[in-house]
Amino acid sequence: MKPEARLFAGVAVFFLVTDVVYAWFAREPAGVAALTVSFLMSALISLFCVTNHYKRGTRPEDRKGAEIRERSGALGFFPPHSAWPAIIGVGAALIGLGVVYALFLFLIGLGVLLAGVLGMTFQFAGRDD
Repeated sequence: MKPEARLFAGVAVFFLVTDVVYAWFAREPAGVAALTVSFLMSALISLFCVTNHYKRGTRPEDRKGAEIRERSGALGFFPPHSAWPAIIGVGAALIGLGVVYALFLFLIGLGVLLAGVLGMTFQFAGRDD
């Protein structure tokens, strides 16, 4: 994850420098806010990659002489099917309708979306690897 961390750190530095220059010359708050958020998001991804690198160590992809077979094996658990994405979609649709038509649809959609996100998050919580 170290090359990815360096890549996103470079992107974060670019957005930071662009943000400072833009704030100095333009003095326009919307552009400054957008560039600041872009800097923070890329810095967060870089921090995640650095943290992953220190927790898990060097991957075979990070070495020049690595072989493909070094990365083989179980990758993780991938669920075969789930109804929760459809429920999340219904909740998002209700939220969209609620913004246009009525507050009660928005609130119902928010509840359905929250239930869908929680259901999808904890669907396999008790499963042992």
